[in-house]
Amino acid sequence: MSSNNIHPIEDRLLARHLRESSNKHKGGVFWLCGLSGSGKSTLALLLEKYLFEKKIQNLVIDGDDVRTGLCQDLGFSIDDRKENVRRVSEMAKLMARNGFVVIVSLISPTREIREYAKKIIGEDDFFEIFVKSSFEKCKQRDVKGLYAKLDKGKISSFTGKDSAFEDPTTPWLLLDTENTPLESSMTKLSSAIINEVV
Repeated sequence: MSSNNIHPIEDRLLARHLRESSNKHKGGVFWLCGLSGSGKSTLALLLEKYLFEKKIQNLVIDGDDVRTGLCQDLGFSIDDRKENVRRVSEMAKLMARNGFVVIVSLISPTREIREYAKKIIGEDDFFEIFVKSSFEKCKQRDVKGLYAKLDKGKISSFTGKDSAFEDPTTPWLLLDTENTPLESSMTKLSSAIINEVV
């Protein structure tokens, strides 16, 4: 299809400030990154419920969910991971501009990939949250059974072993889930987001 046949309506949509005024909170994308098993999805689910109870319009975009739908055609090469992040970022950007607090839970292994997400979403709307836990601790938890499959040779291109995870250098928020109780990490996370959007 020719680009001459594409006519975006973004400039005619309801203005963002009107939605945010109605919601009584700002929108934004809160991007949880970290190894598999670090606690990203658990925190995202707790945060969703907490924000809902506070009447803050929000939604969760989880890596496993998009891999079974929107991104089911992608593998785990670095190029496919980048495309996965591109699709999630475009979706998150649309939702944030419509006044939603978007909680993204995605491994996002490299700094380049996370910078790519920030570029798409926009610096003012992108909040990088590093859910920090060592490979050894995540393997010990193995909440999804992935590390057991890894040991049996059933998984390849596994972040932390076959491919590196690059720690964020200056995340908006650092949650050390290896050395801090989940409840404390959740309190720190929810307080930071409330302070940002309300």
